[in-house]
Amino acid sequence: MVNYILKAHRQALSAYAGIVCLLVLFASMSEAMSFSVPERLDYNLTWAGIKTGEAVLEARKDGPTIQFISKATSSAWVSLFHKVDDLVVSTLKKGEGGTPYDKFIGIPTSYKIKLKEGGYRRDKEFTLDHTAKKAVYVNHRTGEKLVMNINGPVLDPLASFYYIRTLPLEVGKSVFVDVIDSKKLYKAEVRVIRKEVVETPAGTFNTILIKPIIKSDGIFHRRGNIFIWLTDDKQRIPVLLKTKVALGSVKAVLAGGKY
Repeated sequence: MVNYILKAHRQALSAYAGIVCLLVLFASMSEAMSFSVPERLDYNLTWAGIKTGEAVLEARKDGPTIQFISKATSSAWVSLFHKVDDLVVSTLKKGEGGTPYDKFIGIPTSYKIKLKEGGYRRDKEFTLDHTAKKAVYVNHRTGEKLVMNINGPVLDPLASFYYIRTLPLEVGKSVFVDVIDSKKLYKAEVRVIRKEVVETPAGTFNTILIKPIIKSDGIFHRRGNIFIWLTDDKQRIPVLLKTKVALGSVKAVLAGGKY
């Protein structure tokens, strides 16, 4: 049973990280952000009603630079068997490229991933130069380095998550965008499913349910459908994430924060 719990816990943390991977839409609206900066969203990670960890999603601003930060850690009792300490950081600058993304949130200049999940480790990053149309991938654990051509504007997975929050969502429609992740450029899809009311420790919310279609490797290599509930308002706060595992489902539930 402990092994099942640990396996589910790892999938919960990875699924939470995966929330940022494919949440992207194209549309037109005002230039104002729909979320506030600074912002902090705190989550409880649970399996079968048992708390197995915590996660944080944060937006910070320093002059022309914006940082989006995702953290996930295991609870003390789980850490005795399978410690988790994950960190993902996306850094962006405004006015760097004149692209649709720059208009809303800025252009990614770097994307860093450091994962510690039991014996599983990742330490890699991208640096992006949209003017030169180049992206440099570095794996700090293996020393691998790769230079990639980017022929148009792209977002890293975490920046993609914030981009979607600036856009309208329409039930029954899927949209696509170019994303860079795991040494790949690909089109990400998000399906907008329906509207629902969701209760969380942070309150009761009218939400829009979306389903990202995962095609990535790296921190999103685990398989299974992920469902995300965003508030049905201009802030588009992610209040609930749910994914199926071998035994039941795992959740990331909004518990509080500053937003």
